Amino acid sequence: MPTLINDPRVLAVPVRPRREPLVPVADLGVRTTSTGVGGLVRRGVAERLARADRALPAGVHLLVVEGYRTLAAQCAIIADYRATLAALHPGVTPGELDDLVSRFVAPAQAAPHVAGAAVDCTLVDDDGDQLWMGTAIDDTPEQSGGRCSTGSPDIDDEARANRALMASVLEPVGMVNYETEWWHWSHGDRYWAHRTGAAAARYAAVPEASRAAARSAGAVDPRVVA
Repeated sequence: MPTLINDPRVLAVPVRPRREPLVPVADLGVRTTSTGVGGLVRRGVAERLARADRALPAGVHLLVVEGYRTLAAQCAIIADYRATLAALHPGVTPGELDDLVSRFVAPAQAAPHVAGAAVDCTLVDDDGDQLWMGTAIDDTPEQSGGRCSTGSPDIDDEARANRALMASVLEPVGMVNYETEWWHWSHGDRYWAHRTGAAAARYAAVPEASRAAARSAGAVDPRVVA
């Protein structure tokens, strides 16, 4: 059973914030479908993604679908998915519902996307066509029959090989995968710290002042980013 982000051990990880800006991944040569705030991540994360991208075989590239996410957007996703699950599982306890939700979306207080520490990403070819990964990005466990989990035994050999290829370039640069979502990779957040044994997380939620600045989708002043 994978460790979920709502696990008390993850939530208990302290945060020692680095004053590091959000930057567009595209500025470092990483492909993205987002022209807004979703194309932003912490500089340290962007640099790692760029190194991973350069390590891929010729003709294969990383594609970032979403990086930074506002707190309001995170809370909206939680509320919507929680309502869906409550309707599907009317007899579960609130704690059980929390666990079901956390397979797919992190609690707001520990959400890596809100800290600019995570990306949802996949692989594409030179023409920008996505490689087959077994499911679409953001397919829920219900939609995918559990095949969204990185190690699902129910995916075909092509998808398994492509997931392994992505992991082979992201893990060496210090990114960690959320095991219930093959597309979700992070660095510097509480979940990363728990998985790697780091003493503390590096990135806290992006402050309100920086969220406002991020709407321009440009680099955010590092003096106002915790």
